[in-house]
Amino acid sequence: MVEQEGIRRYVAHIILWIGIAIVAFPVYIAIVASTQDNALIANGQMSLLPGGHFFQTYYQTILVGTSGSTREPVGNMMLNSLVMALLIAVGKIAISIISAYAIVYFRFPFRMPIFWLIFITLMLPVEVRIYPTYKIVADLHMLDSYAGLSLPLIASATATLLFRQFFMTVPDELLEASRIDGAGPLRFFWDTLLPLSRTNMAALFVILFILGWNQYLWPLLITTRDDMQTIQIGIRKMITTSDALTEWPIVMATAVLAMLPPVFVVVAMQKLFVRGLVETEK
Repeated sequence: MVEQEGIRRYVAHIILWIGIAIVAFPVYIAIVASTQDNALIANGQMSLLPGGHFFQTYYQTILVGTSGSTREPVGNMMLNSLVMALLIAVGKIAISIISAYAIVYFRFPFRMPIFWLIFITLMLPVEVRIYPTYKIVADLHMLDSYAGLSLPLIASATATLLFRQFFMTVPDELLEASRIDGAGPLRFFWDTLLPLSRTNMAALFVILFILGWNQYLWPLLITTRDDMQTIQIGIRKMITTSDALTEWPIVMATAVLAMLPPVFVVVAMQKLFVRGLVETEK
């Protein structure tokens, strides 16, 4: 019996390592390609070992930019993507938690119809609302701005639904105790609900940050200046139609740099993220 358990564990570890290798190999190829000479990559002679252009490639990528379709440094693209992702994540959480608090703890006319109207927006695909959203942003003169990149994407029916479901599990005794202590609605929200929602907010922040960081269609529509483009748009512009003109080491270095902020957020908030997803008793 013990031997069978050992064999099963051994097989499980082998499968796990095979899965890790499948996922990690393309990342390794991107890192290696970013250190190679462009001519070797274009001719299909790239080595599987790192080359000698690491510092040169990453210096040009972060601070100088390409000499092709976009000359904007990747450092500026990453800053644009970072600001956009942070505004979207923080904005979605702030608006959603306040909306859910109002729906659960306040009694006002048409409270549930308003909630269901918010919920119905989940059924609208992005393509349906992309043109009217663009028209509004253009009329408000928010093209090529951080406000235009983030504000139209801040509203979130999913986060509102999740916070509402969590608030409905909070015991009513906490609300009564807060009232006895003389706490008003804002004090109850700030001192009681926010601390209880910490793991939920952390889990949502990780998901929403990655969602905002990976946005492609919306930044593509509303940015016309190179200095406002995000890193996803930059990668696409670097890949030209002719292989001879594509600076593949810089493209690969940009792809590697684009992975770093989401990975950092996931690693830094891993414990809170997992607790927010699996914790059932608050």
